[in-house]
Amino acid sequence: MLPTIIAWFNRTVMFGTVMMYGATGEIITEKSGHLNLGVPGIAYIGGFTGFATAFYYERSAAAFNPIVCILLSFASAFIASALMGLIYSFITITLKANQNVTGLTITIFGVGVGNFFGKIVMGNKTVAVTPKGFAAYTTKIPFLSGTKIIGDIFFKYGFMVYLAIIIALVVQYFLSKTRSGLNLRAVGEDPAAADAAGISVTKYKYLATCIGAGISGLGGLYYVLEYNKGMWATENGIEALGWLAVALVIFATWKPVNIIWGALLFGFLSWAYQYLPNIGITIPNYAIELVQTLPYIVTMIVLVFASFRNKKENQPPSSLGLSYFREER
Repeated sequence: MLPTIIAWFNRTVMFGTVMMYGATGEIITEKSGHLNLGVPGIAYIGGFTGFATAFYYERSAAAFNPIVCILLSFASAFIASALMGLIYSFITITLKANQNVTGLTITIFGVGVGNFFGKIVMGNKTVAVTPKGFAAYTTKIPFLSGTKIIGDIFFKYGFMVYLAIIIALVVQYFLSKTRSGLNLRAVGEDPAAADAAGISVTKYKYLATCIGAGISGLGGLYYVLEYNKGMWATENGIEALGWLAVALVIFATWKPVNIIWGALLFGFLSWAYQYLPNIGITIPNYAIELVQTLPYIVTMIVLVFASFRNKKENQPPSSLGLSYFREER
């Protein structure tokens, strides 16, 4: 049973890491008052761009350098995802378009663009692979990864797992302890009051959305270059986890620190259908799809309890999803 539990935990961490990046980035965006439903498409673009960079670098470099590969693919994934956030920002902040429709359009656009260029990279094959890029991203922590049980559970992952946790903690500190973070929260709660206080609402909204999108895109990069073993194939894995990341923001009640354990719980529940039979709990075939909906069911339960408690700190920003018209201030 212990090997099953360890395998379940490892899959939980890897699935949860993708959602952790997406949800942390989306929290930054939503704290500015913007609901970006384009997270799945942005993560898709981040995953493809990072993969394509590593793929072509591996094929063209005379002497492959894993650090250069990581820097190039990491930067390209973040920049491409941030540009997607910039497109969303221009449409919703400058042009004042509907945020829900724009976000869904960004998701469709991101998946379509990723699949189109992905097929060019794959050529006549069904999958493209960057084995050296995968090896670079899965380099383990020396000494610790070789220890029994503890190493197998906590230190067998690449750096992006630990980076996701660090980013979530840094964002938590930024939002609660820094002046810029408090200004961002003010913009999301009452942009008119923030504007009257001299805070540049447009600047904060643009920066929050673009940086948030960049972080979300790193989830797609992790999915392809570590979880998927450096392989690119046109599939819906990244997109599905992107939607779970959006749900995770609600589950975490817009607190980045809650994203860490919430992502692990979502990952744990997502793979329950596969590992429960291995520990003696049989799931009928007709109930597998129902078990896979557990993360969404848990999110709905959290929403119900949060609405009953009606605490301000557990509620979304007051202006979430609403465009700000300065002339109406």
